Amino acid sequence: MIVDAPDSRKLQRVPVPILGGIAVFFGLVASILVASVLQPWLHTTSMNGLMPVLCASILMLYIGAMDDMIGISALSRFIIEMLTILGVVFSTGYCVDTFNGMWGVGQFSWWIAVPITAVGGVGIINAINMIDGVNGLSSGLCITYCILFGLSFVVIGDLPDTVLAFAVSAALVPFFFHNVFGNRSRMFIGDAGTMLMGLILTWFVLVLVGSDVTAWEKTLGHEVNLIVLAVAILSVPIFDTLRVMILRIVHGVSPFKPDKTHLHHIFVSMGISHPITTAVEILLNLLIVGIWALLVHWDVSVNGQFYWIMAASLLLVWGMYFWLHWHEKHHTERMHRLARLGTMTHISDTRWWKRLERWLDSPVAKSEMESEVMPKPVRRGVELFYHFDSMDHNDLKEQDRKRVYDYMRGKSEVYIDDIKKRSGANILRVDAIITEGIIDGFITIVKEGVWGAPMIVTLTEE
Repeated sequence: MIVDAPDSRKLQRVPVPILGGIAVFFGLVASILVASVLQPWLHTTSMNGLMPVLCASILMLYIGAMDDMIGISALSRFIIEMLTILGVVFSTGYCVDTFNGMWGVGQFSWWIAVPITAVGGVGIINAINMIDGVNGLSSGLCITYCILFGLSFVVIGDLPDTVLAFAVSAALVPFFFHNVFGNRSRMFIGDAGTMLMGLILTWFVLVLVGSDVTAWEKTLGHEVNLIVLAVAILSVPIFDTLRVMILRIVHGVSPFKPDKTHLHHIFVSMGISHPITTAVEILLNLLIVGIWALLVHWDVSVNGQFYWIMAASLLLVWGMYFWLHWHEKHHTERMHRLARLGTMTHISDTRWWKRLERWLDSPVAKSEMESEVMPKPVRRGVELFYHFDSMDHNDLKEQDRKRVYDYMRGKSEVYIDDIKKRSGANILRVDAIITEGIIDGFITIVKEGVWGAPMIVTLTEE
């Protein structure tokens, strides 16, 4: 019964288990154990140096699991995250205490470095936590990040952290498949998983920034700004979270108050499917890393690398959000075309998808799922007007009404013919349901067809 129940802010329709992070951690620990056992025969560096990181990961996993189950205040989480990162810093000696020559700054005092590291680490943990809103997004990004960090550690010859990076990415793969393709077997990674991944990625940043820059320059033959590389690798969650928190502060609300203003929310509101949203954000992130690689190849200075990556990240992450949001707000013709394009991204009805879904769900006994008593979630939005949980479910029209509203929920605008094709409601009832919704004020016409009939509609804002 440890589930994420749907509400007005969530994108799922039913309660979903949220202990995927614990499963990922088991896979990670098993991988590290195997590597430690094989270490004497492989003549590799000892894995013992990872002990402080693994201990800190257990603490993050525990706090995240408690937050999933009983809830923990933002201040308490902030303090625990800060103390955990400080524990890693002082037990390992890794800290962001150099700018590698950027702005002429090299090594600087730990009195400055420790606060910068602690605040930056807390920012990374919360950025990974806040970006977890679409199936496959946080796990897909983290798999990408771990592979990139793992390749970076290969360059500097850091085998223990290379093993850790690839072990984490491999442990995330089974979860990713169940999160994206599973139906009855679907699970969420939860705060336990996102806080665990945020802590591990923070460690990777500390190791990367603290590595010998001459080894990089010797391998690549060019000047390298390792701080910029770390920012480029984590660009999408960092800049998306910065934008969200700044906008919340500007609007006079707490920066930690949940809302639906992340980049992935704008994609979903356009009707783009979760897998394509995940793929777009991963490609966006890889594009920024690719820009950094080109800057290094073109012998751009360490200062220039910083300025160009900051500009690219702001343009691609912030610029894309504000551009899409403007078109969404004004229901422009371009938004109509984007909404139409979004319907083409829903590939969950394809034969190969259904085959993979059945294979993933096969261990879950149908009788067990049907006998499970799930809590009825408290729902908001349109469902305040239609009390579906208390009505007679034999009323086919009311069932179809629920399907129509569920399909429209979270989208800025929807084509009528797409509702008929994809909502699961009886095609013959859709027009009547839409008309009743318009009369009752629950649905707004965005665009009319040739004969004045509604062509594009949206749910009326509360």
